[in-house]
Amino acid sequence: MEDMVVWSPVPEKTQLTDRREVRFLREVWRQITFGVGAWGTLRPLVAAVLAAIPFLFLGQHFNRQHRKGFDWFMLQIPLALTLVLWIGLWLYSIYDAWLAATKVGTDSEA
Repeated sequence: MEDMVVWSPVPEKTQLTDRREVRFLREVWRQITFGVGAWGTLRPLVAAVLAAIPFLFLGQHFNRQHRKGFDWFMLQIPLALTLVLWIGLWLYSIYDAWLAATKVGTDSEA
């Protein structure tokens, strides 16, 4: 009886990105950042922090929604007379900045 030997060529990995460990780490990073990268993950947080600065609506300007930021800046002047409505506008601006930054992060990467 003759022994049968089967040879299968093993492809050489010439690039670092072909290695299984690198692909695994890349997939873990993609899962952590929801596929939008590090900046796409941090962008909503930065926009919300900037929007939390009272009176300036910087979160809207950060999201390049300058018209909305300017309109809300002008709207706050009469709302400042009623503190409750101004606080509502301020809280909504934080939410809107976060929401817009989330949409920008997912739309630009897709």
